[in-house]
Amino acid sequence: MSIFDKYDIIPYLTPYKYSKPIIAPSGEPGCFDRVAVDNARIFRHGGRIYMMYIGYDGSGYETALAVSDDMLHWEKLGVILGKNPESGWEAGGRAVSCVMADVDMWGERELYRIPAVSAIPGDPGGNFAIWYHAYPGIGYEAGAAANTIAISHGALDSWECCAVPLFSKGAEGDWDGAGLYSCWVIDREKYYPDSPHRWIMYYNGKNSASWPWNEQVGIAWSDDLVNWERDPRSPVLRVSESGWDSAFSCGQHVLYDSRRGIWVMYYMGFDGRHAGNGIALSEDGISWEKYPEPLIFPGGEGSPDETHAHKPCILYHNGVLYHIFCAVRPTRTPEEKALYGREYRYLTLAASHPVWE
Repeated sequence: MSIFDKYDIIPYLTPYKYSKPIIAPSGEPGCFDRVAVDNARIFRHGGRIYMMYIGYDGSGYETALAVSDDMLHWEKLGVILGKNPESGWEAGGRAVSCVMADVDMWGERELYRIPAVSAIPGDPGGNFAIWYHAYPGIGYEAGAAANTIAISHGALDSWECCAVPLFSKGAEGDWDGAGLYSCWVIDREKYYPDSPHRWIMYYNGKNSASWPWNEQVGIAWSDDLVNWERDPRSPVLRVSESGWDSAFSCGQHVLYDSRRGIWVMYYMGFDGRHAGNGIALSEDGISWEKYPEPLIFPGGEGSPDETHAHKPCILYHNGVLYHIFCAVRPTRTPEEKALYGREYRYLTLAASHPVWE
């Protein structure tokens, strides 16, 4: 029996698109987000809603912070993870993968503190943490990215990065042997006290360095956040044989539905031309079944998300489920082309209710 015969997807739907940017690229020379913004990660802290997101300046990624009280209006707070040209493996920029926060879909999504990370000298433990992926080359996602952790003693604008990658690409020829993108780390023991490993990582890998390639989701396990063991069942979220997610099935955003006691994965699908966001469900967080149709897809010619509506991030706020995503359309005027190149890439959202009307 399909899991969707037991659990309908109605609580997870966000059919109302805002169709305006909530975070837009600056277009300003020398700014980290001159060309594009992308890949939101949202959480709560100190009674406010925060977003970590990435900006692209034409040469690489940097991670920035923004804050909001209503999900629609955001104040940019500046870069928190800049480029590191002195490091070979992250010279092309640092892009946030996940924020270690509560993953209860209907909960507060607050930051939590983690044990000491042995790969960071002198770390006493009890710090906030984020994971980020970094690229070795200059340009747009140039080279095989790897993932590592950064910690903060409490200030959201001050992060100490691990000096080495903690999770890198798989063996040559494997499904993840050409490079990684983002990861998503969860304290598995909170939900399964008898779990043989405390931490589970959902990660995005690709099988070729040159197009065409596939991107899929695998899992890995750790007891200390430093040493990771790949699960041989990976990839656990595979591309479909045909259709809207036949090239990419990735960009995983994994939450626990405490009302139903099941796991929900919002993910990005790509067919080689257009990317949208879909959903998969699981009763154990390991075996996943994908809903066959996307929940959000590009709006068609002339729409604000004509090319892509992808890379999901979810937050429940004041009785409304918000689905933040990256919208992409072609640039349409000489002025836009001069500022942003061929495409206009920004962050927007959809919601379960049209609260902006």
